[in-house]
Amino acid sequence: MPVRFKWLYLVFSLLSMLLVACQQGPSARFIGTDLTGTQFGQPLSLTDHTGKLRHMSDFKGKVVVMFFGYTHCPDVCPTTMTDLKKTMQLLGEKSNDVQVLFVTVDPERDTQAVLAQFVPGFDARFIGLRGTPAEVAANLSEYKVYAAKVSEPGKSGYTMDHSAGLYVFDKTGAPRVYEGYGEKPENIAHDLSLLL
Repeated sequence: MPVRFKWLYLVFSLLSMLLVACQQGPSARFIGTDLTGTQFGQPLSLTDHTGKLRHMSDFKGKVVVMFFGYTHCPDVCPTTMTDLKKTMQLLGEKSNDVQVLFVTVDPERDTQAVLAQFVPGFDARFIGLRGTPAEVAANLSEYKVYAAKVSEPGKSGYTMDHSAGLYVFDKTGAPRVYEGYGEKPENIAHDLSLLL
């Protein structure tokens, strides 16, 4: 092969690789697990801590971060909510385009009043969601979230074992990123910034 054709081949190969990289878009740079293209999370229909019925479509135009937990949680839930508070602070003005949803896995104890006290205590913009045990179970199933009661001696009588990651949805409501438990606020803010 003549030298000039080798150069043309090399240039063509490099351009092809660049084109493929550009087509992958921002999702290729997420720190969390990329969920782009997955289909789940559609039936969200739960009552918020003010008594208003909410659907996922209510939050179109915002990046949504969804966390499943419960208010009596001794460690994982308050830690995660504190990390989300820090994430919002890191985002600054952009945080106004982010909606954090705390979905209880313990509707028995997490009444509207309890959620209203717990969730906005981290950030006034955060929304707590609850439903009947059947409604909560349907959402847990749709989002592939594990939750189960564990008997424990003491005042509360039980704790809840549950999945502890964060689901992030883009402004159209499509699932985009899964952030594992303990992900640093700086990394969560990085991924949210890509979607903002």
